[in-house]
Amino acid sequence: MALLRQVYNLMFKRSSTFALSIILGAVLFERVFDQAGDAVFERINQGKLWKHIKHNYEKSEEE
Repeated sequence: MALLRQVYNLMFKRSSTFALSIILGAVLFERVFDQAGDAVFERINQGKLWKHIKHNYEKSEEE
């Protein structure tokens, strides 16, 4: 119960800190969700994306 009381006193007692915690939580969630989505996309499309196959189409320095 002491932990819950500390969380309440730190974040939920005042409206301003409650709103700030919601905004920061939303921004953090968006960043994590975006990075996870990109990782899943790259995993599914491994070997099909330009960064994986561009060495097949770029000319080397020697030619």
